[in-house]
Amino acid sequence: MSKWLVDATHTNVGFSVKHMMVSKVKGNFNVFEGTLEGNPTDLTDASIEFKIDAASINTNNTDRDNHLRSGDFFDTEKYPAITFVSTQIVKKGDDEYDIIGDITIKDVTKKITFSAEYEGTGKNPWGVDVAGFEVEGKISRKEFGLTWNQALETGGVLVGDDIKITIVLQVNPAN
Repeated sequence: MSKWLVDATHTNVGFSVKHMMVSKVKGNFNVFEGTLEGNPTDLTDASIEFKIDAASINTNNTDRDNHLRSGDFFDTEKYPAITFVSTQIVKKGDDEYDIIGDITIKDVTKKITFSAEYEGTGKNPWGVDVAGFEVEGKISRKEFGLTWNQALETGGVLVGDDIKITIVLQVNPAN
């Protein structure tokens, strides 16, 4: 079984959440690492692990990012990492998979299913094999203790509950 590493320079870990019931705030995490053990062209027998530095959150707004790092949300001093470990991978089509596993945020672990699409393999300009995937999932932030919110005068809340996660990633063989 071969081991592949997430290429952080060619990967984006993004998210979006409803804001004020009418728009979306998007952001990403800038620091992360991950491994894929198995065959990237057929993930059915693979295992995947991913670790995100929660303090690396970036929504292009310093005040909001600092609030997200605080105890109202991620409490990154106490809980510095968000982790994912696959428990099962199910082939759904030629290049489509359900990646089922455990995600841990603030010491709360829940099962999640990510939809993944294998985008292909190739050789980079230095002759190294690479493989690409696009991955999507959704979590309820409240299930992980990310409960801070504010009621709006017009009804509704400032921050939605559903967090959409989108990961565009490239893996390279471990040397």
